[in-house]
Amino acid sequence: MYVRDAMSTVVLTIGPAHTLRQAAHLMAARRVGAAVVLDTDAEGLGILTERDILNSLGAGENPDHEAAGTHTTTDVVFAAPDWTLDEAAAAMVHGGFRHLIVLNEREPVGVVSVRDIMRCRSAHRERAATAVLA
Repeated sequence: MYVRDAMSTVVLTIGPAHTLRQAAHLMAARRVGAAVVLDTDAEGLGILTERDILNSLGAGENPDHEAAGTHTTTDVVFAAPDWTLDEAAAAMVHGGFRHLIVLNEREPVGVVSVRDIMRCRSAHRERAATAVLA
């Protein structure tokens, strides 16, 4: 199984000037746990996750005044759609994170999370078990 089989193709892209509250609102509305942060001035993509927002709130920061760009991870590990799910999981374990931005020719085409990998593997095992019983 490959990243393309598990990834969400709903890619929420925000700018670094969005507030954390705005980012959280957009993430909740689209039911995603991460947003791709596109900073045209910094040449690159970053990622803002629900954990980043939680850490800011836990530190007592005001989500209406904190910019997403301040809390964005910029040293991002990117996945390719043709990575295996084992490669993606290994990258997540090694880096200590739960989301990977999936790039195809330098363009974000998806996001894969630990939950996506688990869902895909679980469905695969269920299909295999059903086939054995049939």
